[in-house]
This record gives sequence, structure tokens and C-alpha cells, in this order.
Amino acid sequence: MQRSLDLGVRVVDTAELYGFGRSERIVGRALAGRRQQAFLATKLLPVLPVAPVVLQRARASLRRLGVQAVDLYQLHQPNPTVPLSQTMAGLGRLLDDGLVRHVGVSNYSLHRWQQAEAALGRPVLSNQVRYSLVDRSPEAELLPWAQRHDRLIIAYSPLGQGLLSGRYDENHPPSGAVRRSSPLFLPDNVARARPLVDALRQVAAAHGATPAQVALAWLVRRPNVIVIPGASSVAQAEANAEAADLQLSDDEDAALCAASDAFVPVGGMAALRGLARRQADDTRAELRQRVGALADRAAGDPGGLVGGLLRAARQAGRQAARQAAGGVSRAG
Repeated sequence: MQRSLDLGVRVVDTAELYGFGRSERIVGRALAGRRQQAFLATKLLPVLPVAPVVLQRARASLRRLGVQAVDLYQLHQPNPTVPLSQTMAGLGRLLDDGLVRHVGVSNYSLHRWQQAEAALGRPVLSNQVRYSLVDRSPEAELLPWAQRHDRLIIAYSPLGQGLLSGRYDENHPPSGAVRRSSPLFLPDNVARARPLVDALRQVAAAHGATPAQVALAWLVRRPNVIVIPGASSVAQAEANAEAADLQLSDDEDAALCAASDAFVPVGGMAALRGLARRQADDTRAELRQRVGALADRAAGDPGGLVGGLLRAARQAGRQAARQAAGGVSRAG
């Protein structure tokens, strides 16, 4: 984060949910002595977002961040069971008390965003939503309305969970649990995204950049859009910052839009069946690995404790495989 601030990055976004408060504490320590250099945003998890709870949770976030006020306080998700009037009463009090400077929402439809603004009686500055070249749904309603009314779209997952980075293909699937549980990384979808990734590579080659930087630069060009890519290293933070200075031509922008339009991922029940099959495959692979390790230990002790464990593991493996296969059948 220090390096990002050095490079001119100003928006710092966190949430009380991230690490159950740990992220806010880390951000607070990183901003010590540099608070004025950052536009600081955090988010409330709206489990019971009535006014007293909103006030209490905001003050807890401020303590963890070590600041007197945040620039943007956002509702992390809609909560349709609590009237917006109750939630916005708490947020309005925070605005009046100077503890937050702006109010935002996240993952809100346009209708609910407008309802939130009406309930607050003043602008709800931003809506943080998933937005990238593989998910341009905000362009249907959210972004045009934001541009007309001087509001902001904050784009999270701007690289499509890394699909647009070019690191993954049919021969190099992701290994992490989050990506392997995402429909975007089903083999069919990775294959369907190849022309889009190739278009990113072509533009990147013309600029001496990476596909990820081009994907970020494409978003930065959109009026009223703020992009918040993650960074797990200083090098990645530097690459993200450099993307803001990448100037795409109108022709390059149009080519990327066309490639994005042509990307139609597998969804619905077909995606669910694919994820069920992947889970079954992963379960079998994990069990084979565990049984193999036990077999190595049991080779010289077939009648001992390890041998018995091996037999039990094989039996459990057969049962788990049958259950996984049943899940696939039910998903079908």
C-alpha cells in the first residue's frame, strides 16, 4: 500500500468483513502519517443494518482504521429484510456527525440504488459492482445513470478473477479453491475466453504492457468509473498503477469491446453441472493423493495401524466418489 500511495494511487478500499476486521487494522497502520493522501473507503456488512447498529459498526471501523472519519462508507450488500429507511437513518446520522463524508452501496440494482438515495435524502455517491471485459452488465443501467447524475461506479474484480490476465488456459487451469469454484474457469469458458485474451495480448504487445494492464486501462477509460484491482505484491501494485497511464486508442477500445461482446460464457444449469463434475474430480484426486501417501507408509506394515487406516481410507474414498457422482446426477 505504501508503494501504491507513492505511485499516486489514492483510493483505498477495505471492509469490516475482510479478515473480520484485520484488513481495516492493516490499512490503518499503512496509512499512519499519510491519511491525507488517500480517499479511504470501507464497508458495513449489513447483517442487521438498523440505525443503532449502523452507528456502532461505523465507529468500530473507525477505531480499527485509526481515523476520525472515512471518505466513503458503503453498504456491502443489500438486505431486503430491513427497510432502507432504517439503514439510511443511521448513515445520515454519520454524515451529520462528520464521521463519514460520503455514503455508497455495493452490489445494488439501479432501482435499489435510487431507493437508497431517496431514503437518505441526499446523494449516494457510489455503487461498487463487478465490472470487467467479461462482465459488462453495469453498462445496461448502472453506468449510464451514474454518468447522468454525477455518481460513481466502483469496479471490483476488474480482471474477471484473473481470467483476463492471460495466466490461465485449458492446459493451465487455476489451482485455488475460489477460482476452481467459479463458472468462469470451467474449461468451456476458459476456451471461449481465448479470443478475448488474445485481443488483450495483441493490444498489450503494441504498448509494451501486459494483458492485465490493458484490461485495467480499458476500464479506466470509462467516465465515472473507479477501478480497484487487488495486489498481492509490490510488483503487482506497480503494474496496476502503470495501467492508469496506458493510453488506448479508440480503435483498440472498439476491438476489445467487440471481443468482449463475442464472449458468451456457459451459465445456468450447464455451469452447475460443470462445477459438480469438477468438484467430483477434485474430491477423487485428493483422495487418491491421501491414499497414495498412506500406501507408502503401509508398504512395510500391511497388518499394522497404517495398513488398517489405508483400508478405511479406500472404503471412504469409494463412498465419497459415489456421493459426488450422485451430486452430478442430481445437478443434471
